[in-house]
Amino acid sequence: MSLTLLLIRHCKSDWTAGAVSDHDRPLNPRGQRDAPRIGAWLRSQGLTPDLVLCSDACRTRQTWDGITSVLPSPLPKLVLSRDFYLAEPAVMLRAIQQVEGAQTVAVVAHSPGIPSLAWDVVEMPPVEPEFGTYPTGAVTVIDFDAEAWADITRGDVRAFVIPRGLPDRD
Repeated sequence: MSLTLLLIRHCKSDWTAGAVSDHDRPLNPRGQRDAPRIGAWLRSQGLTPDLVLCSDACRTRQTWDGITSVLPSPLPKLVLSRDFYLAEPAVMLRAIQQVEGAQTVAVVAHSPGIPSLAWDVVEMPPVEPEFGTYPTGAVTVIDFDAEAWADITRGDVRAFVIPRGLPDRD
């Protein structure tokens, strides 16, 4: 059996949003444009997750909302978690390893946790230089040869994309 993990860093946030807290910082216009482009790419690849584990920060929720705006129905189950806000990779990995009944899981969270987790769980990193910087909106698709999420160790990178490398949405 193969399990698929999508590690998604939130899209570009708005640092000029005034006196909001970091947790409440929204996406900027570029981030709002990029999220549906990511969703369109996921749809084109047949990568609709069964479950989404998402930080409860404004920018991660808005990223996921933008992605789902172009995904087919039914939409996946969404679990918002304060524990994923600026989470360490080990926190996210423990949550992923507790998942049951889902073949494809997406995690939408922040840097440095998401890029660090990607490095921790891939057998071999992709050759794209942006994998090292993991820019906003980056997505890594990782396949694991495992029967259960509790058994995952290192997987194979199927794809790594960033919004700048995606075609404009029509």
